[in-house]
Amino acid sequence: MPHMIVAVTGKHQLREFVQLPARIHNGHKLWVPGIFQDDLDYLDPARNRFSVNSETVLYMAYQNKRPVGRIMGLINRRYNETQHEKIARFTLFDCIEDVEIARSLLQAVEGWAADRGMERVVGPKGFSNLDPQGILIEGFEFEPTMSAFYNFEYIPKYMEACGYFKQVDYVNYHILVPQEMPAVYEKVYTRISHRRGIRLIEFNDKKKLQPYILPVFRLMNDAYRNIHGFLAFDDDEIRSISNKFMPVINPNFVKVVEKEGEVMAFVLGIPNMNDGFRKARGRLFPFGFLHILRSAKSSKKLDLLLGAIKDECRGQGLDVLMGVAMIHSARELGIQYIDSNQELEQNHKVRAEMERVGGKVFKRSRIYQKEL
Repeated sequence: MPHMIVAVTGKHQLREFVQLPARIHNGHKLWVPGIFQDDLDYLDPARNRFSVNSETVLYMAYQNKRPVGRIMGLINRRYNETQHEKIARFTLFDCIEDVEIARSLLQAVEGWAADRGMERVVGPKGFSNLDPQGILIEGFEFEPTMSAFYNFEYIPKYMEACGYFKQVDYVNYHILVPQEMPAVYEKVYTRISHRRGIRLIEFNDKKKLQPYILPVFRLMNDAYRNIHGFLAFDDDEIRSISNKFMPVINPNFVKVVEKEGEVMAFVLGIPNMNDGFRKARGRLFPFGFLHILRSAKSSKKLDLLLGAIKDECRGQGLDVLMGVAMIHSARELGIQYIDSNQELEQNHKVRAEMERVGGKVFKRSRIYQKEL
């Protein structure tokens, strides 16, 4: 059936763009809607600090005057200048089950990128590494994390049909929360926690987290500097991230390790609130936020969001120290299993840590690329 691709202009089309996935995924059991206003803010350069250094475009596909697909193209100028590359990204890609619509949307971004001198398109990938990225290619039967895309099984097939191929894969680990920690981990935990100069910091109050926000993200900037596609956050971006995530953070799931007063490691998890977001149906008010808060309290699943260890401290057991503390907190608060979130396939150090505590790969997602 014929369709047309239109660049998004005006508030009406922008709202169609934001609300389209809810129509496409209506009845899709495990799909999770976002909050419409948050999505609008993400697309508003005046409200999204991370868009300052980027050029963007939005396209919609229409069939019989009805929206049936969408895609966002972006060029992160700061990233390209830093990495000496000419790369465009696509994200927020979705469409009904029709490969020709998928092809037209992707070609629209490809043409836009080529007109601006880009040599390659990669995605799904947003403004920063904290945006959802990758297309799910394995593990469709499992609950998604709150920070990842969830898509129909036909989407990766369409990517390949449109000439895209693998750039990198991410894997997610499923980690059961044991009723009792193995004695060897408790022994290591006790030994490291009593090591001179080492201090594990745990929280039960968000106010006590505030002084650690900048040091934690500066550590992440340093630890992630060689990770694929990572661009360091500046202080304004760190504050923006903090403002976004602080309302849903449970301080019990934040662990920090200091060595002689300097932050050397951290890990952050959030209770999975998918059920609450499904009941909110894209809106915080009048009752959406209540559904989300209730689901956070009753959740049986913890999504690991971020974590890092200073290079010089790797292999010193800080991961065990934080991991045992996190599992203690998870067990006390009724969490039954942990989703590692996305780990780079080739990040063998982190993957070994996940497997050491019994983690099993149960989901895989992919970032695709295409030469122009």
